[in-house]
Amino acid sequence: MGPSLPRGVPCTTVPAASRPDTADPDTAVTALTDRRPVVPAERLVAEMVPPPRFAGVSFGSYLPDSSQPSQYEAVQVLEEFAASLNGAAAAPKRSWFRRSAPAPAGPAGIYLDGGYGVGKTHLLASLWHATPGPKAFGTFVELTNLVGALTFKGAVETLSSHRLLCIDEFELDDPGDTVLVSTLLGRLVENGVKLCATSNTLPEKLGEGRFAAADFLREIQGLSGHFRPVRIDGQDYRHRGLPAAPAPCTDEQVTARAAAAPGASLDDFDALLEHLKAVHPSRYGAMLDDVHAVFLRGVRPVDDQSTALRLVVLADRMYDRELPITASGVPFDQVFPEEMLRGGYRKKYLRAISRLVALARDSAR
Repeated sequence: MGPSLPRGVPCTTVPAASRPDTADPDTAVTALTDRRPVVPAERLVAEMVPPPRFAGVSFGSYLPDSSQPSQYEAVQVLEEFAASLNGAAAAPKRSWFRRSAPAPAGPAGIYLDGGYGVGKTHLLASLWHATPGPKAFGTFVELTNLVGALTFKGAVETLSSHRLLCIDEFELDDPGDTVLVSTLLGRLVENGVKLCATSNTLPEKLGEGRFAAADFLREIQGLSGHFRPVRIDGQDYRHRGLPAAPAPCTDEQVTARAAAAPGASLDDFDALLEHLKAVHPSRYGAMLDDVHAVFLRGVRPVDDQSTALRLVVLADRMYDRELPITASGVPFDQVFPEEMLRGGYRKKYLRAISRLVALARDSAR
């Protein structure tokens, strides 16, 4: 099993007086498994902004750990980068099909490297808020999905009009993404777009443990050349001085609490995992539209890699939307078995555990 966290108080049952008497708890709430959203390309472009959790953040609202100088240094580097973007005159953008000019000297952006929970997304969103538009913000998955929706040509044309592109959770999970993103970012840099990205992996180490990264060294080195790496050390703020993770509820408690919660979704964990196979990850956010709290019955360890990675994306989208999760079954720190935590996706799984535990705490409060 995964690394165990100390347990908190058991989940409490909703008082009988607060439960609907006339509604069937299984049918009175939304099931995510009933949702198969269609997301037009226009929505993908319009939603390239920081998620609701980070809609109002700033450099001033970031709280560095006093024991971690690198966190203070990262704020300073990004504030200077934002100042340069505010002071720079908007250069004329070249059309994607014209002959490319030589790339500007020096890195075109900042690459925030650090463990999960040190505030990288907070700082990335702060940079976005501090920079004049046009600008775009999205996860790595959302960026690749945008290319799929607009075509490569359309994505280059759309993003080349931007001053800044912020990419959260930068990871290379397969060779196709490596070539695609390397080519896309190279074209955008040529057209004057500045970049900022966050990741748990140094740029020259992207892809290690996931595929034969050595075979794509040229592309990876090309990506690395666009960025100035900035390391952020520290402890996961989501666990810094916070109460222990809450214990899971029973199935009956989950069902009762879902029936009493406005905007709740209620699903059996196995059914939800199966449903995720039929929904493209780019639509997981839309699948959560109008949901205010998530309820899951029968959470269990996930030992299939593809299923686990889909769960990671869903956890990210739920965390972005600050959706408290109430669940029965195993605690969330046991969702990914120890064997998977030793593999190439270890950092992704640890980030998901951190976020799922934080959302479970939100529900307990």
